Amino acid sequence: MTIGIVVFPGSNCDRDVSWALEGCLGLPSRFLWHEERDLTDLEAVILPGGFSYGDYLRCGAIARFAPLLQEVIQFAAAGGPVLGICNGFQVLTEMGLLPGALTRNAKLHFLCEPAELAVSPGDCRWLQGYGDGEKVTFPIAHGEGRYQCDPEQLQALEDGGQVVLRYRANPNGSVADVAGITNKAGNVLGLMPHPERACDPQIGGIDGRRLLASLLG
Repeated sequence: MTIGIVVFPGSNCDRDVSWALEGCLGLPSRFLWHEERDLTDLEAVILPGGFSYGDYLRCGAIARFAPLLQEVIQFAAAGGPVLGICNGFQVLTEMGLLPGALTRNAKLHFLCEPAELAVSPGDCRWLQGYGDGEKVTFPIAHGEGRYQCDPEQLQALEDGGQVVLRYRANPNGSVADVAGITNKAGNVLGLMPHPERACDPQIGGIDGRRLLASLLG
């Protein structure tokens, strides 16, 4: 089993994800440069955090056109597990794999702190190791993490059980306390908090380990 980690110019959490996968879980990973097209033999694809293309225009707006992501769209359509963390979540919304948009935090400040979350796994492939209503803590580190969508789209997400992570004390003004959403099929997950930074008891706790360990199931 090999997990692909997408790398854009400006990615800065790709090594963190690789460390969490390999160092904590023993899962081999392979870095995928954004100009590649080869997803051969990959069991899952992760879009990590950072500042793809310097966040010019808006977060994820340029990254969405990367050649590799055309392959990721097909991979997801075939049921392949895809995870977008922080900037990766922003990219997933720009690609159209997830609805809505991530905008400037309500108080316009960059936030870097632990965030308490409530989990509602539903059919999300990545969250089956958590109980419904379980409380966990993942770190956040973002300036544009305020999730927004129109009321009709929000209702559709709620009705479909696609709001799978919510902030217990909303730090950024996200509508309905949204911290993470999944697609209807449950194989694509986008979240602003960083599970890869919560995989070591000495660094951020271990609440995020089960999310990545879902790949072992």
